[in-house]
Amino acid sequence: MQIKEVTQHLEALAPMAYAEDFDNIGLLVGDPKTEVTGILVTLDTLEEIVDEAIENKCNLIVSFHPIVFKGLKKFNGNNYVERVVMKAIKNDIAIFAIHTALDNDRKGVNDMMCEQLGLINRKILIPQSGTIKKLTTFVPIPEAENLLSKLFEAGAGTIGNYDNCSFSSEGVGTFKALDNANPSIGKIGKTHHEKEKQIQVTYQKHYENNILKALFENHSYEEVAYEITSLENQNQNIGMGMIGELPEAMEEIEFLKHIKKVFNTGCVRHSELLGKQIKKVAVLGGSGSFAIKNAQKAGADIFITADLKYHQFYEAEKRLILADIGHYESEQYTKNLIVSYLRKKISNFAIILSDKNTNPIQYL
Repeated sequence: MQIKEVTQHLEALAPMAYAEDFDNIGLLVGDPKTEVTGILVTLDTLEEIVDEAIENKCNLIVSFHPIVFKGLKKFNGNNYVERVVMKAIKNDIAIFAIHTALDNDRKGVNDMMCEQLGLINRKILIPQSGTIKKLTTFVPIPEAENLLSKLFEAGAGTIGNYDNCSFSSEGVGTFKALDNANPSIGKIGKTHHEKEKQIQVTYQKHYENNILKALFENHSYEEVAYEITSLENQNQNIGMGMIGELPEAMEEIEFLKHIKKVFNTGCVRHSELLGKQIKKVAVLGGSGSFAIKNAQKAGADIFITADLKYHQFYEAEKRLILADIGHYESEQYTKNLIVSYLRKKISNFAIILSDKNTNPIQYL
């Protein structure tokens, strides 16, 4: 199996199209055509992780965080980022990072936090918009049924767990037929006024390349007239953070102790206690201060995240409790998720969970 086949599995788990714009994900180091000898999964890629990969004969490191975040102009080994990349290249070890693609996945980082806390009735805290697109095209009536079928096969029609497009030989449902339409763009071949149908399908944006390929391969026009628009619908299966409920309400201090134990953190920094029970819990792995207002609006009793600054604790405004459990601690179970997924998909070589604690923060 080549590296590119492994990365295809990872992109099926968390499509790269849904990563944040600022992020640097994907295959950061290495040739995608290289044969894989073993995979090491880690939260961070440090020199000791590269050494662990060498020791275990793994030539692919799958890391949650990207080791290369900003552009590198020199490779002199003057900082830990350069040293990691240099050591990986020297030892023919590839590095793949998944980061915010998995943050935004319905079954990703935040779902793992909810799983550890035993939360039920989970849903995305900040659903992404602009992830659903609509393709509109015209096709000669005799070709309509086949083209619709091929678009379905390429991923059109299914948003999340719901099939939002119906299919029939008449092109009805969400497919709007204009039986008397004539083409205005494109060459139609033998006739000038062949009747057409207008086809409209919706799809999640990570299917776009496949859908366009299916369109071009199954359309008879030399130049295909089509339009793609982004819909403002919020995608309930993609987005940052998650909110859920405890099966039974807990007292504030008891729940804070529960958090400390579950995430094995040396310290839980929190805002003022409010004297009410905790039932509704919002979480966001990593730096989540931007989501405080979203947690409030969702009616959370507590918002669990990391990297809160001094003045951001004031933003609780006696409406909820803010709890900072630490960046590493909030994301620590992510590598277990990746290993479990890859072991189900790949069985012919070692997939190893790194035993290194890469948390740069220590507690006294």
